Amino acid sequence: MNVSAVLILAATVAVLTGCSGEPGSDKSAANSIPSPMNEITKLGEIPSFMSEGLSDEEKAELKEQIMPGGFGDVKAAEEKFKALMADAKAGDPAAQNSLGVMYYTGEAVSKNLSGKVLDNDPELAAGWFYRAAEQGYADAQFNLGLMYANGEGVPQDMEQAVELFKKAAEQGHVDAQNNLGAMYFTGEGVARDEKKAIEWFEKAAAQGNQEARDNLDAIKASGK
Repeated sequence: MNVSAVLILAATVAVLTGCSGEPGSDKSAANSIPSPMNEITKLGEIPSFMSEGLSDEEKAELKEQIMPGGFGDVKAAEEKFKALMADAKAGDPAAQNSLGVMYYTGEAVSKNLSGKVLDNDPELAAGWFYRAAEQGYADAQFNLGLMYANGEGVPQDMEQAVELFKKAAEQGHVDAQNNLGAMYFTGEGVARDEKKAIEWFEKAAAQGNQEARDNLDAIKASGK
């Protein structure tokens, strides 16, 4: 029987506003997730440290990475990124989560300690997800749970993934509910409990989640 989990990042597209408040720090994951680094670039421009020694062709390729939306939207993209970064630093969990998604996908560009431009930065993404998750933001809890489940940006830790999925699922996050059901069913990161697995699948299915419906059908077909 194939019981599946959803492996996608939950992105926030809402209009972002700044808010006060500092993320908590008394968490077991704190030592595994780096703080946001200062080595970031603005969308819409190529800093000198990135372009030094590059050919025109390499600069053009780099510019495509920095400005995935196209050259015509450079100014708008740069202003959007500046506003997002300001809101994230001010403590807005929605902005922090969105910034994490951008670093994970490579829409925002960073570099490693040797100065090499990275295609994406899962460690920096996890750091921003962590700060939003600490504030109880469900999308970030789900995203960080995926990072722990997959061992991306943080050491793989299925128990931590379960805890994060549970926090998001309890807030009604449908994909977290399905993932939590899958982990209860398989016993990954938590004691196997088919009854709890079905309960979470049912919660997700009630919200229209097709994967959860398929999982329930698979369990029913097996005669469980």
